[in-house]
Amino acid sequence: MKTSTKIVVLSINCLQGGGAERVVLTLGKGFYELGYEVHILRFKPLVQYELDANLNYHVIKFKPYKLVPGKERRDEMFARRVDKYITKKIGQPDLILSNLDRSDSIFSYSKLENIVYVIHNTVSLLYKLKQEEEINKKKEELLRIYSKHPCIGVSNGVKKDFVQTFGNITPTAAIHNPIDRDDIQRQANAFIPEYQNYIVHVGSFKDAKRHDLLIQAYARTDKSMPLLLLGQGKHKSEMEKLVTELKLEDKIIFLGFRENPFPYIKHAQFKVLTSDWEGCPLVIPEALAIGTPVISTDCPSGPSELLPSNNLMPMRDVDAIAEKMNQAMKNPQQFHSLFDEDMLPVKIAEKYHTFAESLK
Repeated sequence: MKTSTKIVVLSINCLQGGGAERVVLTLGKGFYELGYEVHILRFKPLVQYELDANLNYHVIKFKPYKLVPGKERRDEMFARRVDKYITKKIGQPDLILSNLDRSDSIFSYSKLENIVYVIHNTVSLLYKLKQEEEINKKKEELLRIYSKHPCIGVSNGVKKDFVQTFGNITPTAAIHNPIDRDDIQRQANAFIPEYQNYIVHVGSFKDAKRHDLLIQAYARTDKSMPLLLLGQGKHKSEMEKLVTELKLEDKIIFLGFRENPFPYIKHAQFKVLTSDWEGCPLVIPEALAIGTPVISTDCPSGPSELLPSNNLMPMRDVDAIAEKMNQAMKNPQQFHSLFDEDMLPVKIAEKYHTFAESLK
């Protein structure tokens, strides 16, 4: 039995859905390359991704604990079970990385050592801490959770927002999300889309992504290229209605969720992002990894750390977004940008390792 290998546990609610789930799996690959024994822990059995055979996977079902009255009591009881499981089945981890709110709340009650929270978004905007009437109650809950362990923001903007929102309550650092360039390039070559000479946007139809601004801005361009929208979400039907109102049905194409979006990104003339907030948007470096130009709104965290200033647009400014899209339709390559190799999984895992060592 090996005793010298370091152990890392990456915890998240499930492996279905958005960017954080992909980040966990990609970061796990990076830690494996670094020589760690890697364990992915989740609380729901759902899986939507191809799983790397080099990593170890565990499920501890949270569902039975939903019958326990009171969120704090429920999470505290479940945390005891999680601690017992990790100690018995995995061992003593050198590092536990908790991802997203369900996991973060559970690990706030954990008695294990070496726990670090990974903050995937600008918390003040995600939880509307500047708008809610019950702001103090929510903020107190988050303060209780995030003061328990060190935190890593997935961009400098996320870290800055965290410290501005909560103060210097715990050691913090900023480390970008890992990007598995080789795997993305492999997936991007899986097929050639039926569309040609188009713009692409990939993202869920939710508040942060501002599809409404994108569609309104596109309506003000020369519309010389069609716009492909990949994704699902609560605002999709509203956006379909907006497209109809603007008489753009023959120009804007809703493709829904695609398990492999990368061929659509690779063959696009350029990719566009019009978000009001992001953490460290995966879609930008993923596009750069396969050579696709990207333009993006300069939202509070992420894009300005990943793209040259020439590729950025003011937030919520329909005319400015339309103008940048027009420029990109005329000459997409003026917005070409190089992929940053420091975002490769093993490089990012090294940064997590260094941060963890600095806490000892």
